[in-house]
Amino acid sequence: MSAKKDGLVNIGGFLSLNDQQWVQDVTNMLILVEGFPTYGGLAGRDLEAIARGLQEVLDEDYLSFRIGQVRYLGELLDQAGVPILKPIGGHAVYLNAREFLPHIPQSAFPAQALAVALYREYGIRGVEIGTVMFGKKDQASGVLIYPELEMVRLAIPRRVYTNMQITYVAESIAELYGRRESIPGLRMTYEAPVLRHFTARFEELPVVTA
Repeated sequence: MSAKKDGLVNIGGFLSLNDQQWVQDVTNMLILVEGFPTYGGLAGRDLEAIARGLQEVLDEDYLSFRIGQVRYLGELLDQAGVPILKPIGGHAVYLNAREFLPHIPQSAFPAQALAVALYREYGIRGVEIGTVMFGKKDQASGVLIYPELEMVRLAIPRRVYTNMQITYVAESIAELYGRRESIPGLRMTYEAPVLRHFTARFEELPVVTA
């Protein structure tokens, strides 16, 4: 579990196993690359923060506000006609990039193109959950296999934004949706052998108009 989200901390997490041999194998590797199992490479301050965060995150008043704020963003977008994944989740709203940008084929990375447009034009930082992250080539044929979904995840940082800021995000996305046909697709110019979505580079393609 990554504790950086609903553990309310800036770093850290934990691994839970139910196989003693796995525990021993992981422990041996941990000592080599991170540190002793009692701290796992984390400072004492970070361990204390995780312990407190896992307690605080269970407070029902906090959870009500947290989930309600995400739902508020999702409902604003839905009312504006912006295609999103439903039902709305508890930590993020997912934009449906294939419906948002129907003029961009999956081969031109619509979710990545949408994430780029949001950041460049409005300072809204989302993450692509689509062909860049999950597309892969069939080993036998070399044909690219596309994932079923092309999403942009808008994960809401906890205890950071007011509802006025969330409203800005919704209004910006709705405005972009109104001129979505101006958003170009992308061509990948560099990909790493593994985990390409962390360091891939792109260039824009010409906008195709009807």
